[in-house]
Amino acid sequence: MSPLHLVRGSAPGLFWYLTEPTRCALDVSEFVATRSMLRGAPSGDGHPVLVFPGLGATDSSTVMLRRFLSGLGYQVHPWGLGRNIGPTRRSVDGMHALVKKASDECGPVSIVGWSLGGIFAREMARDHPHRVRQVITLGSPYNMSDPVQSRAMPAFSLFSRLHIPREEFPPLESTRPPIPVPATSIYSKTDGIVSWESCVEEPGHRRENVQVSSSHLGYGFNSTVLWVVADRLAQAEGTWAPFAAPPGMARMYPRAA
Repeated sequence: MSPLHLVRGSAPGLFWYLTEPTRCALDVSEFVATRSMLRGAPSGDGHPVLVFPGLGATDSSTVMLRRFLSGLGYQVHPWGLGRNIGPTRRSVDGMHALVKKASDECGPVSIVGWSLGGIFAREMARDHPHRVRQVITLGSPYNMSDPVQSRAMPAFSLFSRLHIPREEFPPLESTRPPIPVPATSIYSKTDGIVSWESCVEEPGHRRENVQVSSSHLGYGFNSTVLWVVADRLAQAEGTWAPFAAPPGMARMYPRAA
């Protein structure tokens, strides 16, 4: 059954939520232990990659991810807009400016967005389809239909007075066509912050969902996540095929629902 046909409106389990910090530490430890494996990740063509952090986070949260991608030869750019407290006028205008500047200088960009950063990444792709090469989201609840699906909503609401007017918010994902560029949604059923159902869409032409085992706080450090990101970014511009784990790593990727 498609995940989009499941009942929506439930928060992640309390166990997964309470163990997020511990499991994030395990994700970091796993990264350290598998660095030799990650050296075999596919390298790319050097095109620009923008990395957007999640709610409440800054560029410091994506340092490991960005260093990994830089090591594969990409021109990696942080978002450079301070702490992500939601869609403030500064952050919205700043992301548009970043996409335009990077694409004008180096050609179409790929955007990797973590949680709320992935929702922003998809909006940039909708607004700049000729400037964005592909979007990869990490535990991003872009398909959320009920606020209860995210345990981060209280924090989001805390900053709401600083956000752009509600009438400028985009419509619900379910009411719009797929984004016009290749999209990979990486999600985990053990995500303790957002419901995994809110992080996926119907697979189709140039869009896919890839399941991993990760905490929400650990997406940017999880070795299986990093491999998927590297694999997706390494595709030649204008080509696309669904992710397929290398034979020796297939057991590391749970079968998608």
